[in-house]
Amino acid sequence: MKALAAKIPQALNVTTFATVADNSGARIAKIVGVKHGKGKKGRQQACRLGDLVRVSIRKGPIEMKKQLFWAVIIRQRKEYRRITGERISFEDNAVVLLKDEDGNPKGTQIKGPVAREIAERWPFVSKIATIIV
Repeated sequence: MKALAAKIPQALNVTTFATVADNSGARIAKIVGVKHGKGKKGRQQACRLGDLVRVSIRKGPIEMKKQLFWAVIIRQRKEYRRITGERISFEDNAVVLLKDEDGNPKGTQIKGPVAREIAERWPFVSKIATIIV
């Protein structure tokens, strides 16, 4: 995985609900774990834009509900700063479901914008994105 070219704060805790931005059928997912996430005793684990997380589907088709999937966070509400000086924030927290840990997306199209940092780090996700900000 490539390093991100921006200072992104850890804005999403475990147990945060996020919208699923692809056309895999799921609507809302709950973050239940973070891959390679660092934690501290007595503190809840957090994640940021571009992290690989484990999610549980809360709204969607019956066969997908309560199942665990890998996902990548593509949008976060918390504002972050790029090296160029511009500040970026989105209107929702969103994830894209993956088939496996390698980064192959489950859906074929992403609804809404995707951060440029995601396009650099996850090339398979950027291929199905319609808008890259």
